Amino acid sequence: MKELRIVFMGTPDFAVATLAQLVEADYTIAGVITAPDRPAGRGRKLQESAVKKYAVEKSLKVLQPINLKNEVFLEELKGLETNLQIVVAFRMLPKAVWSMPKYGTFNLHASLLPHYRGAAPINWAIINGEVETGVSTFFLDDKIDTGEIILQEKIAIYTDETAGELHNRLMLMGAILVLKTVQQIESDTILSRKQENVKDLKSAYKIHKETCEIDWSKPITDIYNHIRGLSPYPASWTTLQNGDESIFLKIYSASKEIEKHNSKNGRVVFDKKEMKVAVNGGFINLLEIQLPGKRKMNTSDVLNGIKLDENSQMT
Repeated sequence: MKELRIVFMGTPDFAVATLAQLVEADYTIAGVITAPDRPAGRGRKLQESAVKKYAVEKSLKVLQPINLKNEVFLEELKGLETNLQIVVAFRMLPKAVWSMPKYGTFNLHASLLPHYRGAAPINWAIINGEVETGVSTFFLDDKIDTGEIILQEKIAIYTDETAGELHNRLMLMGAILVLKTVQQIESDTILSRKQENVKDLKSAYKIHKETCEIDWSKPITDIYNHIRGLSPYPASWTTLQNGDESIFLKIYSASKEIEKHNSKNGRVVFDKKEMKVAVNGGFINLLEIQLPGKRKMNTSDVLNGIKLDENSQMT
């Protein structure tokens, strides 16, 4: 059995589950690399990453480099005398970092590679209407998410599941997969394989504000997948044309109602409790929305405080 000294690299909650799994399994965590503290909120107070909070709680050594190529950081990393690095939801590493440990550096990615390489695999799997996804561990190389695959595990995507709900399931599954990967490295039983050359490769590029805008001319299922694939963050959005007023509206939750109708796409149909939008194939029933400067609310509560024009339209 190999004696492992591990450096863990990660930043958000998704990475904490994996780090906790390693700590609970009594592996030696020689250091934790995470993002620098950043100002957030109305008061712009410095906020620690989720990984840093957990690492400090467990009295683990924390490094927060701004520049991963900085010589001082590289010397400090080398001084930790580790032989394995594990990356979960962190940034791209320079070769000087990922090539440093004897047993390599591997990453956990929330997709079944080679599909959905990139920054937002969970979002895009749902937006594109996939029925399954999974997690992969793979050794890093000099490109993004292209290294040799170590282990993979599949999971079904529920028909009404949001990105947030799928994130939580993959987070736990990924933590266990990382532990299995470490155990294989420890026992020298690892068998990695090159990623397949896939003709129609599906990408998971970064989500931008423009990506989140709803196109009401699309089929009902595409719109529904778009909304749940961006919920709860960063959330889909649209513009509600209410008489002469244009209102920016975020949509966090919706349901779809398949039925025939003669309404124009984007037409808002409402009563005191419901707000529906006519689309190709039926109606999108808005369940949880957010108006500018307000908190997100149930649509029925929003309708109590806003007067809608009978010709309201989503644009």
